[in-house]
Amino acid sequence: MSDGSYKVLFLCTGNSARSILGEVLMNQLGQGRFRAYSAGSQPKGQVHPMAIEVLKSAGLPTEGLRSKNWSEFSRSDAPEFDFIFTVCDNAAGESCPVWPGKPLTAHWGIEDPAAVEGDGQRRAFEDALRFLRNRISLFLALPHSALDEMAMRGKLREIGRSEGASAKAEDAQ
Repeated sequence: MSDGSYKVLFLCTGNSARSILGEVLMNQLGQGRFRAYSAGSQPKGQVHPMAIEVLKSAGLPTEGLRSKNWSEFSRSDAPEFDFIFTVCDNAAGESCPVWPGKPLTAHWGIEDPAAVEGDGQRRAFEDALRFLRNRISLFLALPHSALDEMAMRGKLREIGRSEGASAKAEDAQ
């Protein structure tokens, strides 16, 4: 927390939907106490159009969002993260880069709204946004400076099992 804010990275394979939603929500809800980023192991190269649409409908900012590779955050000039959250089951099972410092990590798996096609897709994105908003709100309410590492890890796992957890996320906890 070098500049007075906690640094958070949301990871997902494609970095086009869930991790983007997490980045935007954490930046908005964290009110400067938290600075969020997102990345993917195999980024799609663009943010899913429905993610943009749902964020805008919720009154959240979308300017400057882009799909990026997690290698951007493993370089020497990258931010040092305090927390890293995987939001898709594939990313949770992948070999991640070695992150500088000792970030606390947790799996907050949510089903992929981009995998839903047709009429249900918007609802799937809205559900993903709601699930992430709930988790991030729970996370922000934690007494960060008062919890030791073990207690924080337990709280992060508990949050990952909250409403909307993917089946694999529930099993991994």
